Amino acid sequence: MRFMSIVTSTHFMQPSPELGEAMGKLADREIKAGRMLDTAGLTPLATGARVTIQNNELRVIDGPFVEAKEVIGGYALFELQSKEEAVALAVEFMQLHKDLMPGWEGTCEVRAIFEHGTEGVCDPLADAAL
Repeated sequence: MRFMSIVTSTHFMQPSPELGEAMGKLADREIKAGRMLDTAGLTPLATGARVTIQNNELRVIDGPFVEAKEVIGGYALFELQSKEEAVALAVEFMQLHKDLMPGWEGTCEVRAIFEHGTEGVCDPLADAAL
């Protein structure tokens, strides 16, 4: 089963050198184990754009986005056996932040990737209608 971990924070902050090294070691371990499929950090909001539809109007808005309350800092894509395994990796990843970057605050959201025909995974379109 594939899972995505999405890291958010209230502001963009470059990882400390110690945190960068520790995250690299964790990523290397998971890649070698065949569990991590992809990972990357994202650039600051100022470098991005948003494409939105609101009131039936399509708009492109260049960053920075003043109304942004959270920033997606990066993601990781895993092939794992269970949600518990995905959560355990997220806890380990966030513990590195707690230990090596005091004062940083953020969230690591863990979500299963929807695959047609996968039992136990809800249909996101059906969930949206609820």
